[in-house]
Amino acid sequence: MARFIEIPQSKVPAVGQRTLVHHEGSSIVLFNLDGSLHAIENSCPHSGASLFAGKLEGALLQCPAHGMRFDITRGCTGAQALELKRYPVTRDGDLYRINL
Repeated sequence: MARFIEIPQSKVPAVGQRTLVHHEGSSIVLFNLDGSLHAIENSCPHSGASLFAGKLEGALLQCPAHGMRFDITRGCTGAQALELKRYPVTRDGDLYRINL
């Protein structure tokens, strides 16, 4: 059974912005990079720190706790075994879905 979180157009962040989505005890950050939506788990794979307030430069997100940087479009850092948990985002008209 497919699981997803529905996001109406009114809740989609503006270009260059992000929003926090809570679902069943999980926290997901939804980014709008040049009109393309990217969803990641709000937890640094290094130690679990929240990534929501991390500095974003292009597609690179810097963890506010340790400075580790992640490419949110690919999930990786270059450090082996440390990848962001990413969720695909699909669109159906004015409704977006974060696929879990």
